[in-house]
Amino acid sequence: MKKYVLLNAPIIILFVISVITSSSSISQQKSQNGINAGVRERLLMDFGWRFAYGHPYDTEKDFNHGVGYFSYLTKTGYGDGPASKSFNDRAWCTINLPHDWAVELPFDSTAGYSHGYKTIGRNFPETSVGWYRKTFLIPKSDIGKRISIEFDGVHRNSIAWVNGFYLGQKHSGYYNFQYDITDYINYGGDNVIAVRVDATMEEGWYYEGAGIYRHVWLNKTVALHVAPYGVFITTKLNDDKATITARATVINQDNNEATFYIDQTILDANGKSVVSGTLKQLNLKAGDKKEYFYTMNVANPKLWSVETPYLHKLVTTIKKSSVVIDCSETTFGIRTVRFDPNKGFSLNGKHLILKGTNNHQDHAGVGTAIPDALQEFRIKRLKEMGSNAYRCSHNPPTPELLDACDRLGMLVLDENRLMGINTEHLDLLKSMIMHDRNHPCIIAWSLGNEEWAIESNILGARITSTMQAFAHRLDSSHCITTAISGGCGNGTSKVLDIMGFNYMRQCNIDEYHEKFPNQPSMLTEETTTRGTRGIYVTDSTKAHMMATDRSSSGHSIEEGFQFCADRSFLAGLFFWTGFDYRGEPHPYGWPQVASQSGIIDLCGFPKDPFYYLKSWWTDTPVLHLLPHWNWNGQESKPINVWAYSNCDEVELFLNSKSLGRKAMPKNGHLEWIVYYEPGTLLARGYKNTKEIITDKVETSGESYSIELISDRSFIKADGEDVSVITVKLNDSKGRFVPTASNEITFSLEGPGKIIGVGNGDPSSHEPDKYFENVSQVRIEKLKGQAVQIKVNYPETGIDFNDLDWKSALSPQGDYNVNAKDTLKTIVIRGIFNISEITNDSEIKLWPKSLGEEQAVYINGHLIVKNIKRNDAVQEYKLDKAILRKGKNVYAIVGSPLVPRYLYDNLNTDPGIIQIFSPSKNWKRRVFNGLAQVIVQSTKMPGKIILTATSEHLLKATLKLQTQTVVLRPALPAE
Repeated sequence: MKKYVLLNAPIIILFVISVITSSSSISQQKSQNGINAGVRERLLMDFGWRFAYGHPYDTEKDFNHGVGYFSYLTKTGYGDGPASKSFNDRAWCTINLPHDWAVELPFDSTAGYSHGYKTIGRNFPETSVGWYRKTFLIPKSDIGKRISIEFDGVHRNSIAWVNGFYLGQKHSGYYNFQYDITDYINYGGDNVIAVRVDATMEEGWYYEGAGIYRHVWLNKTVALHVAPYGVFITTKLNDDKATITARATVINQDNNEATFYIDQTILDANGKSVVSGTLKQLNLKAGDKKEYFYTMNVANPKLWSVETPYLHKLVTTIKKSSVVIDCSETTFGIRTVRFDPNKGFSLNGKHLILKGTNNHQDHAGVGTAIPDALQEFRIKRLKEMGSNAYRCSHNPPTPELLDACDRLGMLVLDENRLMGINTEHLDLLKSMIMHDRNHPCIIAWSLGNEEWAIESNILGARITSTMQAFAHRLDSSHCITTAISGGCGNGTSKVLDIMGFNYMRQCNIDEYHEKFPNQPSMLTEETTTRGTRGIYVTDSTKAHMMATDRSSSGHSIEEGFQFCADRSFLAGLFFWTGFDYRGEPHPYGWPQVASQSGIIDLCGFPKDPFYYLKSWWTDTPVLHLLPHWNWNGQESKPINVWAYSNCDEVELFLNSKSLGRKAMPKNGHLEWIVYYEPGTLLARGYKNTKEIITDKVETSGESYSIELISDRSFIKADGEDVSVITVKLNDSKGRFVPTASNEITFSLEGPGKIIGVGNGDPSSHEPDKYFENVSQVRIEKLKGQAVQIKVNYPETGIDFNDLDWKSALSPQGDYNVNAKDTLKTIVIRGIFNISEITNDSEIKLWPKSLGEEQAVYINGHLIVKNIKRNDAVQEYKLDKAILRKGKNVYAIVGSPLVPRYLYDNLNTDPGIIQIFSPSKNWKRRVFNGLAQVIVQSTKMPGKIILTATSEHLLKATLKLQTQTVVLRPALPAE
């Protein structure tokens, strides 16, 4: 039997560089060093998609997908239903990506606990499958290129087609994948991508969202090109010199052998060439791919660090006879990483405690479909707290999060979703490593999290060893860890490069370190001060809880950091969690729908422990008092007052009377018992006996006015950028009202739109989104009868008795009705139900031909006549006066469809009815005085005016300016 042992080396050292986008990142313009990089294209495909709900098992509700005699699995190109290029999706919603349909759904106490009681999953089949379609043009000039569609992430179980051709299926919702569509394309004309997403089954035990929630790209290259994510850069530092090894995997998809050479050029942050080199006279056979190495030296390099995240760029150019045929740009940073079993972690040779947080990937208002600018907003908020490390829990992140960490200087522990050794598991691990391995922010890979079935036994040791060895073959420059919550000293832990402890109470860490002195370690999870922002008295009926540090429950952010700071052998820790997140609503369950483990709430508003960490994680003077001072009815009763600060001493005053001056313990806090009286509680902080900072909490009056505060007043007019706006309630004297709960209504003018609202309340069941209601009404229960030709057809009327008519369709999906007698025609009747008809709704019909020629009636009223079999589907606006609430009758009169060739698939879809209702007013109730609005730009420059109103309050307006920018290359909306 194989013996599992620790690595022999007492110290593990990593030398890593990083990519910000993919190694096949596209330059659409000439680089500043003169290289023409326009030979490959990378086009954003986010705009102008169509979306509708399908169904996991009811084929009629799934647009009759997969019911044809031939399907996409039996014959090439036979995608049916929405997978067919000819499918009419005009009645569907129009959306832009990223898109999370789960965040749009209501809450329900019978829905899944893990996913925050959103109505998705096995008990809610009507909203668990979504279809996406987009029409796009590929010009004839692209003939001869290799063309692929790339998805950064689709949650989950997605199947894709182009022009009816099946591309493939991806089960996991967290990994990048792409499909080569070169040979399926209609060059010079329209093409259709269709994606069916089934989020019925959960992949995690936390809110995951649903849909195409990350970006989609169209990639174009010539046949000989740098393979997707084929650039890999590593760096070694020696005194004042960096040795950079650039690996480039080239693939030849031509039918002939290729002779070429590769230029490698390193640019500084200003685009100036630092060093370059060339590999000449390279040969690659048709269909082959090969990795090529080139080493360059950079004198006195500028290093990437958390304080100065300096980024370089590697330009990889392929030339044939001096002609550039491919060029990819890879943004990276030069730095070294070291994990030491006794000294912890160091970056660029300097000791650094990992001050980290764990985070899921959702935000108030938008769910998992987080705009790029919001990713940066979240990382900036963590940096403001002093955090320098981010653990992706428990899945690989979107590329834009890593880009933000690269730019801002945030270290990342990148985590694989699920452990295993079969092909699918290892392919997913490979995908994560290949896509992310060059980011300077990444310091290690995590194979998994709390795999209780294996982590304490020999199976865990085997699986971990296999995965770790596989990862090292792909990337020997990063170490491997796994987050372990039990079985310390057994199974998985014994074979890891770095031991990851989940919670200090789960294992005797000091004893473990003595037993395994050559293994580096860190706290991959540690408990925070769980609680609700602004709540200081627990109310279990509302699932609102006071901070656990203050309730003596034994869950303490202070205890966790002190434990880590006292042990130099630990590389650092990651608190659970940085931000609150949907799902896992501990400890109450319903009505709680979000976690309360965050140091920051779901909107990004800091909770009190934020300031504890800022006190000891930064050098910025900090002084923060808690609780608030609105305690009507508690006069003369004792209130426990805390101060978080990094001052030497803090003195507390109530209404100008000193309550004592106390010395601040290292990594601690201060407390006073104060007998409540309304007024002002003031703290003064001293450093070296000098006052350097103050903080106060005041008793406020009733809510009087609304204040709007934007994180940025200028945003790009690109249809993607966002401004995150804080809604704050103040009293008549301008004092914040920390107990306010008023409902605020929002309106917006100008080139922008609201895309989400939130307030940080873990028990709020208010909508995150208000949008146009676009519903499709199916025409069903088709019955048919051959009739004599006449002028008027009573058979089309709503009250006609068709009980003795037979179904128009056979169980095989063929027609039951056939009128071979030329003196006869057919009537096919179906019904559709309208639940409500309102004055502002709009109802449209898109009929499809059920006959060689047909007329269409609704409730006996003629809508259109002389529709021929191959006519393009047209839109008809229906007069609501002819419609009824409840049952309506749809009928066609015409000659029956006749097969024109063997195995001709006759259309049996009567069409679709769309009911459009305009969006209701955006609104949100503030929670403990705060709420949030996220405003996104359109592609038009101009002034956005956001207005907030509430009954009996002074309204507020906020102006944002959208600025003209060069748009990143993108496929247009349909």
